[in-house]
Amino acid sequence: MRILRVLLLFLLIFFSAKTLGQQKKYSIHTVAFYNLENLFDTINDPDTNDDEWTPKGSRHWTSAQYHQKLKNLSRVILEIGSSDNKNAPTFLGCCEVENRGVLEDLVKQPYLIDIDYGIIHFDSPDKRGIDVALLYQKKYFRPTNYTNIPLYVYELDSSKIKNKKEYDSTQTNRVFTRDQLLITGFLEGEEINIIVNHWPSRSGGEKKSSKFREAAGYLNRKIIDSLQNINPLAKVITLGDLNDSPMNKSVKVALGAKGKKEAVGEKGIYNPFESMAQKGLGTIAYRDSWDIFDQIMVSQPFISNDFTTYQFWKAGIYNKPFLIQNSGNYKGYPKRNSISDVGFSDHFPVYIYLIKEIH
Repeated sequence: MRILRVLLLFLLIFFSAKTLGQQKKYSIHTVAFYNLENLFDTINDPDTNDDEWTPKGSRHWTSAQYHQKLKNLSRVILEIGSSDNKNAPTFLGCCEVENRGVLEDLVKQPYLIDIDYGIIHFDSPDKRGIDVALLYQKKYFRPTNYTNIPLYVYELDSSKIKNKKEYDSTQTNRVFTRDQLLITGFLEGEEINIIVNHWPSRSGGEKKSSKFREAAGYLNRKIIDSLQNINPLAKVITLGDLNDSPMNKSVKVALGAKGKKEAVGEKGIYNPFESMAQKGLGTIAYRDSWDIFDQIMVSQPFISNDFTTYQFWKAGIYNKPFLIQNSGNYKGYPKRNSISDVGFSDHFPVYIYLIKEIH
C-alpha cells in the first residue's frame, strides 16, 4: 500500500511538472492614458492662455511647484499597470500639456529617464492652451506616420442673429478645442494605429455641450473608417479623456463602441471600460458622483483569439491609495493640486494590456 502511494505521488509530481512546462508564455505591453491636469511650465507664453500658471499669476505657480508636479507625475507613470507588468507603459497617451517642453522635462525625470520615451506632440488651437500627446518606448515602437486632425465645432453667436428663427453658418463661432492625434507605427514589427483624444468639456452643462462631444465621436469614427478602408483588419487603439461616460451618445452612437466582446462586429470597437462604469467605478469625481471619462478602446482585430499577434488582455484603473485625497472636503477624490500642496491630477490613469504568445 505504501509503495502504491509513493507511485501515485511520483506520477502526480511528474504530470504537474509536465503541465507547467507546457504553460504558454506571453510578451506583454501596457497601453495607458493619463490626464496630467494643467501641466504648465512657469514661463509666460504670449500665444498661450497660461497667465495664471506663472509666478505672478493667480495660482502663483513657482518653479519648485512645477518640478514637484513633474516628480509626482513621473512616479505615477512608472507604476501604471505594474500589478501585471513590471515594465512601465510602452505607450502613454496624455492630455492637458502646455507644450512639448513640459513633456521633455517630464521624460527626463529620474523615474523615467532610463525608459527613453519618445514624444509625439502638436500644438492645438485649444483656447486654454492645452494639447494631447503620446509618449512611447523607443525600443519597442517605431512610428512611421503621425498627424493632428482638427475638430471643427461651432456654437451660435446670438449677437449676430436678427431673426432667431432663421440663421446661417456666418452667425456661428468656432469652438477651439483639442485636435485628435493619429499615430501609425510598428510595435515589435506589428503595425498598430493609436488615436489620442481630449474631447470638448462639459462647460455650459452636459446637455448643451453634448453636441460637441458627439462631433468628436463622429470624427474619431471617421478616422478609424479611413484606416479600415486601407486595411479592413487595421489594429486601432483610441484612447483619451472623452468628458463623457462609456454610455453617452458620443461613445455609444457616434463612435459606435460596444461594451461586450460578443457584440463587436467586423470593423467594430470594443470598450472594456463600459462594464467598469456600470459597476460604479470611476476615474473622476464630481459632487461625490464617479464617472469614467478616461477610456481606452480597441478595434475588433485586437479581440480575436489569434495570439500569434498582439491581443487585448484586460483593462484597469490605476487608483492606488497615494493618489487619493485622504482628508478635507474632497476626501476620497483624486489628489489634485491645492494652494498648499502639489498633487497629481484630478483624474486617475487608465490602462490596458496587450499580449502575444512567445514561441
